[in-house]
Amino acid sequence: MKFVFASDSFKGSLTGEKINEILSVYAKRAFGECECVPLLIADGGEGTIEAVIGRKNGKNVYLTAKNPLGEIISTRYGVFDDTALVCMSEISGLPLLAPSARSARKTSTFGTGELIRHAVESGYKKIYVTLGGSATNDGGMGALTALGYRFLDENGNVLKGTGEELGRVRKIDGSNALDFSKVEVRLLCDVSNPLLGENGATYTYGRQKGATEADLAFLESGMENFARVAQEFCGKTLDVAGGGAAGGIGGALYAFLNAEIRSGIETVLDLCEFDNALCGADFVITGEGRVDFQSANGKVIDGILRRAKKACVPVVAIAGSLGEGAELLFDKGLAAAFAIVNRPMGLETAMENAQELYEKTAENVFRLIKSVRK
Repeated sequence: MKFVFASDSFKGSLTGEKINEILSVYAKRAFGECECVPLLIADGGEGTIEAVIGRKNGKNVYLTAKNPLGEIISTRYGVFDDTALVCMSEISGLPLLAPSARSARKTSTFGTGELIRHAVESGYKKIYVTLGGSATNDGGMGALTALGYRFLDENGNVLKGTGEELGRVRKIDGSNALDFSKVEVRLLCDVSNPLLGENGATYTYGRQKGATEADLAFLESGMENFARVAQEFCGKTLDVAGGGAAGGIGGALYAFLNAEIRSGIETVLDLCEFDNALCGADFVITGEGRVDFQSANGKVIDGILRRAKKACVPVVAIAGSLGEGAELLFDKGLAAAFAIVNRPMGLETAMENAQELYEKTAENVFRLIKSVRK
């Protein structure tokens, strides 16, 4: 038997490494001699650097940069060959701020721009930027500021690059911008939201980033102004599918840096050589903290199901919990889904006992597979 383990982490309770360790133990208890291929998988958010760098024998580059509120913190990006992997969640991410400190008006992607700049100036010719989990709604103005662009108001004053300044931009100066003519930038993104409108960056994600109902119209108006001035400057629209990712930085890097917007999970699976791992496999075990309707739309399990279906390898999911719409994954080829919660309990209790609960579920899954494979 050959098993491929490709689960996302259970955020706050189980790492991908721990999940792979548990699955390997219980697979071998059930089958004795069996081949286990443990992969770290992520969709562009938390855990993406570990997934890709581990597979590519790369390394982390450690440095300091500004968090969403402009405070200097320690951070990192990953590198392998001539490629750098910058994850927004590492420097501009929502988890970096306490809920009371989140502000779609005040936050900036400046730190993400600092990491991109450092990678380019260090000689990397391919830059992957993951757009998941940001705390920002600045249209990417902060990141572009870090890359040398200057955004000016009607009086010629240079703006810092925050969400509340979007409506004040009247002119853009790119005379000192970093040269990207020989650099390939790819954006890893699994949302298709445009920059503007009811499905755009502000109205879809602004609330979770600290925007009040009163803020939303103000920020949307600012984003419309910014998009108009930016298009006049660079000749490309920012309002494309995926342009609304991470508070609009998707559209900004697409237009200003000629970046390509790609599926996050598909790109990570390619970088992790997932198709090669599938060769000769009998089962894939995947999962994530909560499996629901969102899992069927560009998340880890969705991407894995597409690849496994082509290779005719059955997939079983082990999740922290199963939510509304989890059954949609059966139509996409998922063989079965199991929640580790085995009795009534609160979220805190489930997270505290996640390892034990996962172990019991893994044991049952492998016992079931063994029984049908006799």
